[in-house]
Amino acid sequence: MEKARALGADVVLDYRADSQWSKTLFKMTDRRGVDVVVDNVGQATINDSMRAVCRGGRIVIVGNTSGPQAQIDIRFIFGKQISLIGSTMGSHQDFRDVTALLWAGKLRPVVDRIMPLAEGRAAFELLERGEQFGKIVLVP
Repeated sequence: MEKARALGADVVLDYRADSQWSKTLFKMTDRRGVDVVVDNVGQATINDSMRAVCRGGRIVIVGNTSGPQAQIDIRFIFGKQISLIGSTMGSHQDFRDVTALLWAGKLRPVVDRIMPLAEGRAAFELLERGEQFGKIVLVP
């Protein structure tokens, strides 16, 4: 959480300490909800994402680390007029724009650690346990 604050986050919640994080977020916004949720987990979080988003809000789904199949309460979608948006990496122009920002020093990727490629299995195990903050870079 401190790392997220250091990167500029205004509010951080620990989902492990607060299993009701979506309700907490909803209360923190005076029962309005947030405008956009970026959900990279999928099955385990999509319903909480729908609870946390405001009326007319958007949920950008960029991953499914907890599984690709989710059972959802569709009343959230029409009741709150939620937009579900699937997204991958973006267009070729997006890639060029982001790369230009990286080379200009205006964006810095968050790298948790750099490991030799020979330790690739250990790197994946770290990812599975969620013990990293940012990317793990494997060097051949």
